[in-house]
Amino acid sequence: MQIEIDGIIYDVIIEKKNNKNTYLRVKEDLNIYVTTSYLTPNFAIKKFVNSNIPFIKKQIEKMEKRIEKKLDYYYLGEIINVVIIDNIKKTSFENNTLYVKNKSEIDKWYKKQMKIVFKEHLDMIYDRFTEHVPYPNLVIRKMSTRWGVCNKNLKKVTLNSELIYKDTKFLDYVIVHELSHFIHFDHSKAFWELVGENEPNYKRLRKELQE
Repeated sequence: MQIEIDGIIYDVIIEKKNNKNTYLRVKEDLNIYVTTSYLTPNFAIKKFVNSNIPFIKKQIEKMEKRIEKKLDYYYLGEIINVVIIDNIKKTSFENNTLYVKNKSEIDKWYKKQMKIVFKEHLDMIYDRFTEHVPYPNLVIRKMSTRWGVCNKNLKKVTLNSELIYKDTKFLDYVIVHELSHFIHFDHSKAFWELVGENEPNYKRLRKELQE
């Protein structure tokens, strides 16, 4: 069901339950939600919605003031929407949209995802790596000149936190690159041959990262 208010079409989502009464609310997606009895016919629901247009308009205006949308956030190579809702209880990510209560929660979410995603991809690359190397301690931090660093003595691999914004193919290449340094701690021909064994497209990926 849809309804037009001031020239804008809004979706009306009907939820039927074992309710005696009918309730109406506007959520952060700006859809109109009607909760009613299983026995309530659609024409009665439509009449109920139309009779509450002034209330709905106030709820939409109130919700719009509480929502701030930004389209300049990236996650794993894709643009995502970030919706800030001041009274939201828990950060959530669904349908390519991140819902948070304030801007500081955005950074917290990204840091949490870095730990999860980087560890998953490190494990995946490590398991199929063509040479036996020590499983490295993973460190994540922002770096201005490098995408990754290998510390052979400490058995540590550091990944640039900025990789969370890029397609995971770049993350995988950087991990392959750093694991290869456990065998060849230089950029010799043998080093690049090992990189190529584990990531055949490394030349293109490396060029794109440099650009």
